[in-house]
This record gives sequence, structure tokens and C-alpha cells, in this order.
Amino acid sequence: MSLRRVLVANRGEIACRIIRACHERGLDAIAVCSTADQESPHARLADQRVIIGGPHPQKSYLDIGRLIDAARETGADAVHPGYGFLSESPDFAEAVSGAGLTWIGPPAAVIARLGSKIEARQLMERAGVPVVPGGTPDDQSDTGVMAAARRVGAPLLIKASAGGGGRGMRVVRDLDAELTDAVQLARREATAAFGNGTLYVERLFPRARHIEVQVLADDHDQVVHLYERDCSLQRRHQKVIEESPAPRLQEGIRRRLTDAAVAATHAAGYRNVGTVEFLVDASEPGEDATIAFLEMNTRLQVEHPITEAVTGRDLVHAQFEIASGEPLPWRQEEITVRGHAVECRVYAEDPAAKFRPDAGRLLRYEEPAGPGLRVDAAVEAGGSISPHYDGLLAKVVSCAEDRATALARARVALARYVILGVHTNLDFLQRTLEHAAVQHGAVDTGFLEAHLDALTTPPEDDTKLAVAAALAVDDRLSRRRLTDAVDAVDDAPWTTLGGWRLT
Repeated sequence: MSLRRVLVANRGEIACRIIRACHERGLDAIAVCSTADQESPHARLADQRVIIGGPHPQKSYLDIGRLIDAARETGADAVHPGYGFLSESPDFAEAVSGAGLTWIGPPAAVIARLGSKIEARQLMERAGVPVVPGGTPDDQSDTGVMAAARRVGAPLLIKASAGGGGRGMRVVRDLDAELTDAVQLARREATAAFGNGTLYVERLFPRARHIEVQVLADDHDQVVHLYERDCSLQRRHQKVIEESPAPRLQEGIRRRLTDAAVAATHAAGYRNVGTVEFLVDASEPGEDATIAFLEMNTRLQVEHPITEAVTGRDLVHAQFEIASGEPLPWRQEEITVRGHAVECRVYAEDPAAKFRPDAGRLLRYEEPAGPGLRVDAAVEAGGSISPHYDGLLAKVVSCAEDRATALARARVALARYVILGVHTNLDFLQRTLEHAAVQHGAVDTGFLEAHLDALTTPPEDDTKLAVAAALAVDDRLSRRRLTDAVDAVDDAPWTTLGGWRLT
């Protein structure tokens, strides 16, 4: 099967990433965009753009019918969903295939099977893949879920079967004081977010690392893994910084994780690129530490660039090849890891205000550059950050021959990143990378929450620096004029500047 024109059913940096891959393969790329995005970088980068609706995602990027119409109107023969939005929607995958188009991802039935966390757990148990101890109650009343929780014992997690991204999830440490509210809150949130209030229960590891394995599978019953990524640095179950390979991971555990990931991929009847996520008990030393299947993501991951960096393999190109019916481009013995890579997610948010999302116009925007650096972004000076979409501005990826150098490059890159006009988490990321525990690779999934106060304390208010940032927007100012202006100011209301930064 030969692809010619690909509709990219997404926006932002991942849309740009896929569009560039299309051009590298000689394919036409069609961008879809809301009215808020019609002049955005991803819309301009594509060979053709289609405005599919208003700014709200439900009227544009989540409108399956309009996306299918756009593919037909433009003569597309394939659809790539990216990540987020409809990337893990079996209904969208089915609609694409039903329209005679190639879906660049796993089959709809596989997405549905793995999208149900309960069904996925049961599938893995039958395949002999270790799962997190828990319970999947047939009685889905609040009483039934609470009874299952008491059988599992605290600490535990109440989780939505259709959940993701931390939604529909509640931690319970005290069964008597917290369980009733946790079940009710998790169900309400799951119903609102996913239209499905089914819940299950999992044991909470007091100290766990979040390790995931990148897998690929083709239509010829071949499965390979591209080793692991450590995603333990997360806040509210949202990943913030990832790295590959996982630091301080014994080779025996690595082998158990990759073997389990390949077994899980076979058991699911998987096709295309996917990620199998595990918890590793950080309180158990040695190669006998408990590992447990968490879930399988049926799409390209946000953090895929670090796997590309250490393996030298392009995952988006591989997606196109698999979707075209070609066999996997690599054998397992050909895939090795070289060096180390770190990814930092840069968001428009204010860590000092409980990570409140921010929006507005970017007054100045300059990306860092240098050896071993990759910045995946789709924003520019003068552009607007919309409140309608996720606040991810960019992914800063650093790679080097060793972990210490990769971390150092990431810290320097973040310090040189210039973003004026909105608050960002750049300082938070730098402080996190500088922490001794992170430097030594001795963190677990609770690390960021435990150290938030130290990592998010706002810097001292420095009016002179604020004025310098404001004046620096005007490139016509000489250094002398800028210095004089700063020295002349003792106090000024520059509180609306947001996440400015000087270089």
C-alpha cells in the first residue's frame, strides 16, 4: 500500500513533527485547524490546510465527522492522529477505516480493548504479564467499589477504567476517613471526562518508579522494543521530565520489563507504535524488585524524541511504514542504546500559583540551540497561546554520551530559553534538574509532590529585571539606553509581564 496524502488530525508541535516526517517521505501533508489556529505554524507548514470549526475542541479537533469530511475533500488517503485529542478513540479509528482511509495507528478493536483499564488488566493477567495488585469489582455501586478497596487495603488508588492523564483517579491512604469521598469524586470526574464511571482499585506502591517501554509491531507478527524511558518525575500523574535509558536500573529489571512489554504487545494483537507502562517498586533493592503492568498507550507518546535520540530510530517514519503494510524496518538485535537523553516539557503555566495555566500573546520567543539539543515546538513571537488547548509550548530534548552531560545541556538550554508574555515553568524545570536527588537518579513518582514548595518558590521580585525584560522586547534599544532605563527605576507595576527571561 502506497501512501500519498496524509491528513494530520492534530495541532501544535506534534502536528509539525508529523508534517515534517511526511515531507521527508515525499508525502503531501494536510493540516486541520480551528479558527484560532488558522495562522499557526502547523497550518502554514502543511501543503494544504482545512479550517474545521471554532476554537473549542468539540467544534474542531474532536469533531470526527468534520475530520472525515476534511480528509475526503482534500483527497487524503491516510490519517495520522498524533497524540491527545482523538488519538486513542476507537470510534475515530473505525470511522477512518470505514471511509476507506489508512489509519496510522493500531486497529480500532485493539484501542478499545486496551482503552478499558479493567479489560487490559485482565488481558495481561491471562498472558502472564505481572499487574499491579488490585480489584475489578463486578458490583459497580459505590458499596461494591468500596468493598473491593477494603479487600486490597490502603494505600490504594481508585481509578477510572476509561481514564487517563490522572483524571478519574483518587489516592486513599485512610480507608475510614477518605474512601467514600474518593469513590464518589473519582466516579463523577470519570463520568464527566469520559462518559464512563466504571471504577477499579489498585494497590498504591509507597515508592514507585514509572518506567515505560517503547514497542513496535507490524502486520507480519513481528514485535520489537526500543528499550525504556523513566517517567517518574511527574505531578498529579502528568509527566514533566523523562529520560532514557532509565538511570540506576539493574540490567535484570530492564530485561524483565522489555520481555513483559513484548509479551503484552503480542497478547493485545497490537499493530504500529505503542508504549507499555510499568511501575517498579523503588523500595525493593536489587534485580528482584516488583514490576507491574500499568497500562498500554495506543499512540505515539509525547516523550518519543528521547527514544529516537538514544536509538537513532525515527518512530514517525516507522509508523508510516507499518501502516503501509511493510515489515518492521529493524530486527531486535539491530536496536541498541547509545548515550543518554532527557526531555523537559515547557508549559504556559505559573508554578508559583499552583501551576495555573496561562494564555496570551508571546512578546518574545527565542529557542536555545547547540550540540545535542532538539526543540520540538510550534509557537513563535507574536503568536497567541490559546486558553482552549493544552499549555504545552515545547519539548526541550538534550542528548549526550553520558547522563551528567545530558542533564547539564538541558539545564543550560532552559536557562537560555527566552519566553516573554506568559508565565512558564522554565524555572521549575531548572530547579528540578539541579536537585541532588535528580542528579543522582534517585527519584520516584512522589518526588515532585514532596518537594513542590522548594521547587516552586517564586524568585524575589526584582523590578529592574522586569523593566529590562519589557524594554528588551524592542530590539531597537541600545544596551546603553536599556541600562540607563533600568537604573532609573525604583518601583513600577510590571506584574503582568508573566514568564519573562533575560539572556
